[in-house]
Amino acid sequence: MSSQSISTLRVEPDKVRATASKAAITTKPKMSPEQFMTKPILELRNVSRFYGAVPAVQNVSFSISSGEIVSILGPSGCGKTTTLRIIAGFVRPSEGEVRILGRDIKDKRPYERNVGLLFQDYALFPHMTVAQNVAYGMHRHRYSRELIAKRMTEMLDLVEMSGLENRRPNELSGGQQQRVALARALATGPEIVLLDEPLSALDAKLRLQLRGELRRILQAVGATTIVVTHDQEEAMSLGDKVVVMNKGRIVQEGTPNEVYSAPQSQFVAEFIGRSNWFDVSANASDGGNVALRTASGLDFLAMTPREPLAPGALCKLCIRPERIRIGAQTAEPLATPELNTLSAVISEVVAIGSNLHISVKLDTGEMLQVLEQNYGQSLPQAGQSVRLTVLAKDCIVLPVGDRLG
Repeated sequence: MSSQSISTLRVEPDKVRATASKAAITTKPKMSPEQFMTKPILELRNVSRFYGAVPAVQNVSFSISSGEIVSILGPSGCGKTTTLRIIAGFVRPSEGEVRILGRDIKDKRPYERNVGLLFQDYALFPHMTVAQNVAYGMHRHRYSRELIAKRMTEMLDLVEMSGLENRRPNELSGGQQQRVALARALATGPEIVLLDEPLSALDAKLRLQLRGELRRILQAVGATTIVVTHDQEEAMSLGDKVVVMNKGRIVQEGTPNEVYSAPQSQFVAEFIGRSNWFDVSANASDGGNVALRTASGLDFLAMTPREPLAPGALCKLCIRPERIRIGAQTAEPLATPELNTLSAVISEVVAIGSNLHISVKLDTGEMLQVLEQNYGQSLPQAGQSVRLTVLAKDCIVLPVGDRLG
């Protein structure tokens, strides 16, 4: 699709509904272009939801800017779906405010919120064709026949479903059904698009293929989007920002790289990616680094955490498997004070596609997991003595606290 045709899809909600019946549209306060770009599209302010005395969501606050894609990530029961349903209007918050473009909409019904929703099972109408499904929301808003035809053509072209307008859902593959559901959610130019586990119904290969397609489509229309998922890779690849939830609360938010490379708790580090863990005590702090020691006598140098550690303080050391480098035991270590060096013996090597998953046993008895690229050359062998190195900046120091599960 040309850049010119994509640009025509960036239709503001007010302009899209300009031809609809005035009786079916709630007039919105006018905003200057500067206000539209700087004012958050969506704000949750101290939102909580209780079922009896049981909190499903507790004091949740975050905001989303225009065109931003935000992934809400967490394990089952963490409150992410309840948060999505509160935004959509299916669940009323017990406390707090839900604001779209500055307006508190918690008392608005779902159909009054101008929110597009893609359900986990897509919820396509089985008796309708592809074209009828995509046009459904526009008919509900009483768009003109000309506008419906124009938008439907644009949406089907965008999701690469042109030519299949007359098929019914049972004649489509899972991936095609997902595309039709997305086109329907975007057709009315909603202020916010909510995606509830959008790829979970697909097989692993198709899920990976459509992940990039989904982000491309959302960016093409400039859709302000919330994606709810329990899949870490899905959240990290789709979102400009990731909001991590646990036990009804937000425990961290930031860019995908920030959340992965600088987790603020043991829970986040364990839930996102794989980790090696050591129980350590702080010895001394020198500039930007802190000296740590394990109970078995291993010494590490790590970057000083956000909260300075008192000498003797107990904490957790997290090292990602891909941050560890393996070299021959006879190799000379690099002459840098910020490089941690460990001696180990390889226990197991498992080749999984492009990656090598290597288990090693340190001289002090601890087991570590190492992840390296599989270049198709000779593989490391079990029983081989090796030298492990890891930079101080790749050693994450965290407080002892909340864990996954």
